[in-house]
Amino acid sequence: MPKHILITGGAGFIGSHVAAELLSRGYTVRALDSLVPQVHGEGRNRPSYLPSDVELMVGDITDRDAVARALDRIDAVIHLASLVGVGQSMYQIAGYTSVNNLGTAVLLQALSTRPVEKLIVASSMSIYGEGLYRDEDGVIQEGVDRTLEQLRKGDWEVRDTRGRRLIPIATPEDKTPALASVYALSKFDQERLCLIVGRAYNIPTVALRFFNTYGPNQALSNPYTGVLSNFASRVLNGQRPLIFEDGLQQRDFVSVYDVVRACRMALETAAADGQAFNISSGSPMTVKEVAERTIRAIGSPGIEPQITGNYRAGDIRHCFADISRARRVLGWEPLISLEVGLKDLADWLDGRTAVDCGMQARAELAARGLMV
Repeated sequence: MPKHILITGGAGFIGSHVAAELLSRGYTVRALDSLVPQVHGEGRNRPSYLPSDVELMVGDITDRDAVARALDRIDAVIHLASLVGVGQSMYQIAGYTSVNNLGTAVLLQALSTRPVEKLIVASSMSIYGEGLYRDEDGVIQEGVDRTLEQLRKGDWEVRDTRGRRLIPIATPEDKTPALASVYALSKFDQERLCLIVGRAYNIPTVALRFFNTYGPNQALSNPYTGVLSNFASRVLNGQRPLIFEDGLQQRDFVSVYDVVRACRMALETAAADGQAFNISSGSPMTVKEVAERTIRAIGSPGIEPQITGNYRAGDIRHCFADISRARRVLGWEPLISLEVGLKDLADWLDGRTAVDCGMQARAELAARGLMV
């Protein structure tokens, strides 16, 4: 008998791709999703990209009855349900805490009475805050941050106590978390709750810390869904992608196809149980360069990124992944280069329309004093 997998948030961007991956491997898949309007539109209809073989149950992760029904005859759970977005989390505090923290608690409460064979939880790079650094003497530095006074002067780099610029290096899983936003705190809670309860109730549990994930099926009209989606939405509307700070902040981008392979491999690898893994390319790139590459991939050479020189509350300067643990334990390797991934994204975008909500999102942040 094929294993029956529940994907919470299964009608979303990553969830739909995970479903397709599992179906191709012979699993039976059920998705629990509330079809929130910000992602799925006001009609809250089943998305066309969700494979037809997926059993979709429309329900809220915070609804105990909906979660109980979704868990019926389920062998394993991939927990992706989450509100996503650093900026929005800083003013929709109750909403993010309810869905991400309470929703995870409701799921785990149900699992405490009927444990499953495996639990995979989507964590996030955001829990690191600033990535790992070393100083000019080669000493590793963590727990460093930028002051508001520094940011107001447009001094964007992270510095040591002597004012020397620190050098960003790859961030491993054992870096101490530094929670710089409500979203980051909620993702850390999701991860720790799952690992703690999983251990207590003998549910093998794995946390996957996704870095900046991109690819087809992203919600183009949701300004908080991801950097590349935001850039693409602006370009499709003939607008310049908006970049905070000076555009030289480094991030780590990973194709959704590599992410879903990691989900499946974590599900199937007993040696991963009880651990957290970075899932990304392991190749840092500046946000400005990613914006320029996105513009070229879409085919809009007359557009250039707009460097705003603004700082958004909760943002960090540099963070990119050390993925050696995932390579060693899961046998996982990122296979999709950014060049190939952007071409695939551009092909999917061809002929699509997007409601550009970027300026509205900026206005929300500015009105609340969350942008410098």
